[in-house]
Amino acid sequence: MRSITSLCFSLCFSLLTLACGNGDGGGTDTPTEPPGAWREVAPIEGGPRQEHGVAALDGKVYVVAGVNPANTTLVSVYDPRSDSWSQAAPIPMPMNHPNVAAVGGKLYVIGGMVSDFPWYAVGNAFEYDPRTNTWTELSPMPAGTERGSSAVGVSGTKIYLAGGLRSLAADFQDTVATFSSYDVVTGTWETLPDLPEPRDHVGGAIVDGTFYVLGGRANGVENVKGTVFAYELSTGTWSTRAPLPTPRGGVAAAVIGKKIYVIGGEGNPAPGSQGVYGDNEVYDTERDTWSVLAPMLTPRHGTGAAAVGSTVYVPGGAAQTRLGPIVSVEAFTP
Repeated sequence: MRSITSLCFSLCFSLLTLACGNGDGGGTDTPTEPPGAWREVAPIEGGPRQEHGVAALDGKVYVVAGVNPANTTLVSVYDPRSDSWSQAAPIPMPMNHPNVAAVGGKLYVIGGMVSDFPWYAVGNAFEYDPRTNTWTELSPMPAGTERGSSAVGVSGTKIYLAGGLRSLAADFQDTVATFSSYDVVTGTWETLPDLPEPRDHVGGAIVDGTFYVLGGRANGVENVKGTVFAYELSTGTWSTRAPLPTPRGGVAAAVIGKKIYVIGGEGNPAPGSQGVYGDNEVYDTERDTWSVLAPMLTPRHGTGAAAVGSTVYVPGGAAQTRLGPIVSVEAFTP
């Protein structure tokens, strides 16, 4: 007969094993996959694209201009309902790093960058009406504020642009802290308080009257940032929020509800990464907290993102820092 001491020991050991796991996949120490799911959808029609603008309009995803592999005027339109692409009227001038936003049923391009390499900023502005499939040239950005690769947000009839690039060359990149807004109804510009620090290749989004500027870089891919700046539209003041867990530039950002999804990017020093990230992190604007989600199937930078319903679409980009654009499009559902 086993002693009472032996029975107690066996029982305690069994309970401990159930609580801590037995190393065979059971218990609470089992690794779990980050939440959410990615899938490939139809590739970009018209060829590969990077450093383009992305916006959702009337349930469709617009991919505007960019590098293909030279600057292009192409405007490709993805319809998630049919998983198919079509071509809209081309933008009047070839451009890369355009600042793109959808407001009031129309698409706007407010500044960007031109030429082959090196690139420099222009202030040309255009409005696209999907009902007539036509572009109209608007008054340009005020002299001295021309820039591309800005953080972009929309509130009411205004487009907000924070930071951006004035020029980009192999040995010099001019990142700015300029902050301004454009009213699409009145056609007027307003100069606003500068960003706390210059940023370009940066994520931007407005949620509940706050403009968030997420990550980005300052004067080159070797200087990527994880900062999150928040501008209260009602008070006209900047503050700092919880930082992006993985500092990155060249990110894509999109909003679903009260959350901002920051996807992909550049500046990855890890061996074998080709300099790009597949990271997918979500910011809860109500709690000022970040969560890590399932990473992309193909890491990339130099792209954008747009949400249609409960899905975020990320078209194109570049899968390596030093190589050209890709056609693949991925869709993420939280």
